[in-house]
Amino acid sequence: MASKPGILTDWPWKPLGSFKYIILAPWITGSIYSVIVKDAKQWDVFNLAILPLMLWRILHSQLWISLSRYRTAKGTNRIVDKGIEFDQVDRERNWDDQILFNAILFYLGNKYFPGGSHIPIWRTDGVIITMLLHVGPVEFLYYWFHRALHHHYLYSRYHSHHHSSIVTEPITSVTHPFAEHIVYFALFSLPVSTVVFFGTGSIIAIAGYITYIDLMNNMGHCNFELIPNWVFSIFPPLKYIMYTPSFHSLHHTQFRTNYSLFMPIYDYIYGTMDKSSDTLYEISLQRKEETPNVVHLMHLTTPESIYHLRVGFPYLASKPYSSAWYLWLLWPVTLWFMMLTRIYRRTFVVERNRFHQLRLQTWAIPNFREQYHLKWQKESINNMIEEAVLEAEEKGASVLSLGLMNQGKELNRYGEVYVKKHPQLKVKLVDGSSLAVAVLLNSIPKGTTQVLLRGNLTKVAFAVAFSLCQKGIQVTVLREDEYEKLDKSLGTKSGGKLVISKSYSSCKVWLVGDDLTEKEQRKANKGTLFIPFSQFPLKNLRKDLFQHCFYHTTPAMQTPKALENVDSCENWLPRRVMSVWRIAGILHALEGWEEHECGYTISNIDKVWEACLKHGFQPLTVPTQSKS
Repeated sequence: MASKPGILTDWPWKPLGSFKYIILAPWITGSIYSVIVKDAKQWDVFNLAILPLMLWRILHSQLWISLSRYRTAKGTNRIVDKGIEFDQVDRERNWDDQILFNAILFYLGNKYFPGGSHIPIWRTDGVIITMLLHVGPVEFLYYWFHRALHHHYLYSRYHSHHHSSIVTEPITSVTHPFAEHIVYFALFSLPVSTVVFFGTGSIIAIAGYITYIDLMNNMGHCNFELIPNWVFSIFPPLKYIMYTPSFHSLHHTQFRTNYSLFMPIYDYIYGTMDKSSDTLYEISLQRKEETPNVVHLMHLTTPESIYHLRVGFPYLASKPYSSAWYLWLLWPVTLWFMMLTRIYRRTFVVERNRFHQLRLQTWAIPNFREQYHLKWQKESINNMIEEAVLEAEEKGASVLSLGLMNQGKELNRYGEVYVKKHPQLKVKLVDGSSLAVAVLLNSIPKGTTQVLLRGNLTKVAFAVAFSLCQKGIQVTVLREDEYEKLDKSLGTKSGGKLVISKSYSSCKVWLVGDDLTEKEQRKANKGTLFIPFSQFPLKNLRKDLFQHCFYHTTPAMQTPKALENVDSCENWLPRRVMSVWRIAGILHALEGWEEHECGYTISNIDKVWEACLKHGFQPLTVPTQSKS
């Protein structure tokens, strides 16, 4: 939002929210009806092409979003080092409004503008005229309109909304108030309306011109330099007729220079060319891939989780993961991506953060959760994790946190296999179990004397049970096989606090893992607090008014403000909340601990907890009846 919003700031369909595309229903219905009732020779091809063109523009922009976020996370040729935050994601979430707006005007023009219907597919003269009109009037008029937008009156009411994004993303290019887009459409439609009016227009000319505008807009705001310098060496005058991402990036950091649309010639003519443009261009081209201090390794959860990655859909990534019905409409893309993961068997960078002097990266392994339960996939998954460990070692990372890779002793003995296979590893492997135990212990309400432990017994479950018994809190187990495993592990150290019971109603605090059934969950008393000790959340089945229970998140903590470039949620966790498996790696690097934390090793829980608080990570509020 601009600092002093002017008239026509909001889009007319803002009250419709996610249902805004219903506005196109009458025109789309009319197009379908014409195909059904008319002969093929009578079809208006341009009318039928408007919807595919709109979908292509959305896809084109999304490809740029994913590419930009991937490249800036890696750091290669990155222009501006600063990160973005959630406020920018929220501000730019309706980037597709301008595509909807243009589609509406195209449908109206198709019906009411002279020559707007039955436009031919190709005309060479129309293409040439379109190009000339852009180079001449459009670029010239845009330059002066843009300079006018930087006058304090228009800037405070309109253009400041766009310039709120110092670090740009491709969709920043179209994040403007409604009033600005009215002018932009009028300006960019000059070539199109001219050729259509004089009968030289064509579908290729219109679609090509719009694609060119989208391409240059997205490229100019992608925040990584991709134009090689040999291009300008071969044809030096090109620098006057084609800008680069670094050229326009300076406009967002300096504000009063580099006003041109796509052709810098007018900045040269009128003396608004930033003197550091060439220098920044060269520096950006020479920038190498960033070397992380800490790497967090994660994997995909469900096929739809690809859209919730930071390199996926920005708006979905900025919210806790939840299944959405409309993602089923993308099943061809989802299926294609699943096939791609079978072919591309390497990790890829999905996110970068900075915490004080530490450079943090998150790498994803292209596997889904269900694959970790398939025995025939075990070797393949372990090989990919091992390759990631060795890659982190090669890049000079000091810590690699295993995160969701820590799937239990059946897969890799909590990461121990990699340490034994490569005893000279300098990068420290951290599975985060110690911090998970510390967070779980501090999530149990004060005054609790008895907890119920139920679920697949992991390294964390054994450590929590031991710590609770040491604190004099009774640990109740429902199944005999679980009791025998715990009793064998704890022995006399349980102090008689480990008991087996058939009653589900004796405990108001449940520590639960992945194996808890829905039937067991429904047997809990009203007001029971469920605290997961696994890495995956518990399905909330007890949210009705009369049988309401409370659900804690998976082990996680609130991040300090010093953590930069946080613009996406970690799986199902709220904003700026980080899983303990990820935090553990950061703590390991901050404290300079030299030992691995994997296998069956548990670090000093009190030491880990104190270090976590010292560096600004805060525990989450425990859901209670009083806060309900």
